[in-house]
Amino acid sequence: MRHVNVRLTAHDVDPETAYQRIRDFRRYPEVTETVREVAVHPPHADGTVVSDWTVNFRNGLMRWTERDAFFPELLSIGFTQLSGDFERFEGTWRCEPGEDGTSVTFEAVFDLGIPTLAELLDPVADSTLRTNIERILRGLLGRVTPAPAELPDTAAAHG
Repeated sequence: MRHVNVRLTAHDVDPETAYQRIRDFRRYPEVTETVREVAVHPPHADGTVVSDWTVNFRNGLMRWTERDAFFPELLSIGFTQLSGDFERFEGTWRCEPGEDGTSVTFEAVFDLGIPTLAELLDPVADSTLRTNIERILRGLLGRVTPAPAELPDTAAAHG
């Protein structure tokens, strides 16, 4: 299983606006060629939605259906694949105030379900996923840059 963490700073966009744009999955194909199609089904009674995705992935397409849970008070979205090309794909989006704008974090775990080729395919999938997330955020939020790295707490380390 592979873990992906992408943290970018969206400049000139406040956290609430960033969250609202990220949760509007229907817009993704309009703002980036990376996402071919997103079909969002009507919300369930618990507020979650199911969405069907088709995304460019290297020289082909990846397709999956996911359940999305929205947490506006936390400016966070959680998703879990229900079916599709991944064996497992789940994660979160999170928007927070940052030093130079809004810090947007995308975290996911995935498993392509091909153990014998994982060593070869997982790094390619990891890189492609990172690139696709950056393209999506650039399309939705405008100027984005890598978020500053968090510095270790030196007082605690020397303690």
